[in-house]
Amino acid sequence: MTKDYFKRVSAKTPTRFWINNVTEEQARLAIEAGAINCTQNPTYPSKILGNPVLGEGPDNLLKKLMEEDADNESVLTKFQLHSVKKICDIFLPVFEKSKGKEGYVTIQSSPLDESFENIVTCAEMYKDVAPNIMIKIPATESGLEAIRYLCEQGYAVLATEVMSVAQAIDVCEIYEECLKKNSDVKTFAFAHIAGIFDEELSAQVEAQNIDVDRDALWQAGIIVAKKIRRMMDDRGYKAEMLSGGARGLHHFTEMVGARSGITINWQGTADKLLEANGVVIDRFSCAPAPDVIDELLEKIPDFKRAYLRDGLKAEEYEDFAPVRRFRNQFENGWNKALDYIADRRK
Repeated sequence: MTKDYFKRVSAKTPTRFWINNVTEEQARLAIEAGAINCTQNPTYPSKILGNPVLGEGPDNLLKKLMEEDADNESVLTKFQLHSVKKICDIFLPVFEKSKGKEGYVTIQSSPLDESFENIVTCAEMYKDVAPNIMIKIPATESGLEAIRYLCEQGYAVLATEVMSVAQAIDVCEIYEECLKKNSDVKTFAFAHIAGIFDEELSAQVEAQNIDVDRDALWQAGIIVAKKIRRMMDDRGYKAEMLSGGARGLHHFTEMVGARSGITINWQGTADKLLEANGVVIDRFSCAPAPDVIDELLEKIPDFKRAYLRDGLKAEEYEDFAPVRRFRNQFENGWNKALDYIADRRK
């Protein structure tokens, strides 16, 4: 039997398969399986440096960059760009065949400095590296400013770290305003991180001993995603929706049927779904039970903040617990790579 799960998902639903944080080999496998775009994140350098499976290529590149530059942060920024460029090259035929509608690869600047100035400076450095590079920017207060600016300048943009309805609406409104100024603006998407959201809520439930039905809790991130998609459709927003941060296979399968992309890791998620080759069922269109939503709203304050349109203000996005959890993972990965570089200089 042909293992064509992702291709069947694309053929039978409006849901599209993206791949996340891949090596070059995984990128090729993902494209063969039906991936249309790729999200790379700031943990990517730490994933490939010192990885025996990948050979000496990444470390040889790092050595060359270290010889040319004494600043470790600068070296890491350049190393990430060179490494992501290789993934861009692999996805370039997809980009060219689709005439620029697919085949994008994202890159995100240092999570240690998410100021408007640094995001824009890095984006300007990235833009000419590959025609299919997409700038990934956190949907925080300073990030929203950068998203607006780069969108108006014609960059392909992916807003990330979206954990709430408020963030999603804000980034969609920015894109609508950009379209009014220039109908030729490039691809614009945002990533709602349902998996990390669920991970954070589960941690809160355990730490605070919250008595909530586990079946209701299991649905939390997807429930927020469904509200976001519904509001987008009601308002006619043109931004592309993406779901990410999968912490279980259900973060893909429960999204099937959505007019959305879903980005997942190859190892442990995409490969398992491909091997299982399950049936394709539209689960996203099934409305969540009102009593489930009511319980989550009543018992978990951060679900309420994420679910309500006015649950968060822009100045609160950066310190919203699910956003902070996600950013901490990026910071840890970036710092791990910086430590690796520092050790190599000894």
